[in-house]
Amino acid sequence: MAMKLVFHRYRMLNRWTGNLGAGTSTYTAYARDFEMSSEGKIAPIACSSDPHFRGDGSRYNPEELLVGALSSCHMLWVLHLCADAGIVVTEYTDNATGEMAVQPDGSGEFTRVLLRPKMKITDPGRAGEAQRIHDHAHEMCFLARSMRFPVDHQAEISA
Repeated sequence: MAMKLVFHRYRMLNRWTGNLGAGTSTYTAYARDFEMSSEGKIAPIACSSDPHFRGDGSRYNPEELLVGALSSCHMLWVLHLCADAGIVVTEYTDNATGEMAVQPDGSGEFTRVLLRPKMKITDPGRAGEAQRIHDHAHEMCFLARSMRFPVDHQAEISA
C-alpha cells in the first residue's frame, strides 16, 4: 500500500517599505527595508538587506532569517524527539552561523550552515541518546532536507 503524501502550504506577505520618495530611480535612491507578515500573526517582521548591500543592520535580513529558520526547525525536531523518548530538556540555545559566497557578478549562494545547539537535560546518563537524537532530528528537519548546501550540527549536551 502506497503512502499518501500530505502537502502543507505556507503564505507570507512581503511588502517593500523603502520608497524614500523617488522609488528606484537610482541605486541609492531607495531603502532596502521591507516587512514580512502572515495573516493571523501578531506582528510583521522588520527586514532589510544585509548592511553589505546597503541594508539597515538593525533589521533582520533574508540570510539571517534562513539561518534562523534552519536552527528553529532543528530545535523543534530535537524537542519533539526528546519528549517522545522521555528525555527532559530544560534549556536549549543555538548559536548558528551561515556562510555565503558572493560571486564576482554579484550572485551568491550559501555554502554551509553550522548549528551549535547547547542543550541541558535532567538525566546526564542519557546524554549519548540525546546526541543521537540531534542526528535523527537533522534527518527529519524539513528545511535542512530542502537545502542544496550542507547543514551541519555540533551539539553539546549537559545536565
